[in-house]
Amino acid sequence: MSDSPEDLQQRIVRELMRPSVQLFLLFVLWCAWFFSRQAGDDRPGPLVVYCSHDAVFSEAILRDFEKRTGIPVSLRFDTEATKSLGLTELLIREKDAPRCDVFWNNELLGMMDLQQRGLLLPYQGPGYARIPAQYKAADGSWTGFAARLRVTISNTNKIGSASPNLSESLPAGEYPKVAIAKPLYGTTLTHYSVLWKTWGRDKLIAWHHEWRDGGVKECNGNGGVKDAVAEGVCNAGFTDTDDFFEAKDEGKPVAMHPVRLDDGKTIVIPNTVAIIRGTRRLEAARQLVDFLLSAETELALARSKARQVPLGTVPADQLPADVRDLAEWAKDGVDLISVAAARAECLAWLKSEYLP
Repeated sequence: MSDSPEDLQQRIVRELMRPSVQLFLLFVLWCAWFFSRQAGDDRPGPLVVYCSHDAVFSEAILRDFEKRTGIPVSLRFDTEATKSLGLTELLIREKDAPRCDVFWNNELLGMMDLQQRGLLLPYQGPGYARIPAQYKAADGSWTGFAARLRVTISNTNKIGSASPNLSESLPAGEYPKVAIAKPLYGTTLTHYSVLWKTWGRDKLIAWHHEWRDGGVKECNGNGGVKDAVAEGVCNAGFTDTDDFFEAKDEGKPVAMHPVRLDDGKTIVIPNTVAIIRGTRRLEAARQLVDFLLSAETELALARSKARQVPLGTVPADQLPADVRDLAEWAKDGVDLISVAAARAECLAWLKSEYLP
């Protein structure tokens, strides 16, 4: 004889009350929660983007993405004084409860640090496929695009257009005439990390102390270096190509030359983009990554006042003449992926120098 509906209901309740069944149900619920965090559940709300690239260049790109996709974007930018390192360390602090969905970094080595800490979610979409292997993580954790180069900037009214040799000791009295951004942050940290690897720890530290003891002008970012040289406060300094072009477009008496290592290599620093592990908006995050890694976005950044160098293939006849020249320098770029360990060591030393 079959159970009545009431008896069946009571039997189900008794079964659900069994400890083994309750443990099984808790396990199922935990699995659902865990895999939703890994895969992203695309909850409503804006896509949260942390961005250390200059807002004057990046915000227009991100707002264009909003208009095209209908996906709202909430932006958090870095400051000039703490470029890239500030947001990188914020992401490390937030690792157990991430707020960010996509990180647009203005350099590479900090992104590799996040990769090594397991904070990035691999993704290999159509944008990833068009970028050369030396500018992306093998597992898709991050991908580079739209690069700039480290250069020396000089005031032509002060020293002409010849390339100043700033990688060696300077004559007595010349140090106060040279500017450099504080190396604890941004692309100057990358520059120091490359020298740490190529010169070795002792030579870099001796060079750094010699410069500081001589009174070199330390600025809060590459923009400060550009201003000091463009206004004739300093004769020359280290900066990036986008800062140089800002001064040139303003009609300042400036010249630039690529920073070259002893073996002739240049320092090419790509932007990088990555999805943060734990995102709840995975599909939207993937759309933004593909948008940033597209030929269209790389061309837009090449045509901007930043004159950034596309890393993927684009029609050469669509590049401004300035960018075609930079692309030739970029062919000699040093392998930055091999510098990751040197960055960690160099940053630890720099923190002991600058932070209490």
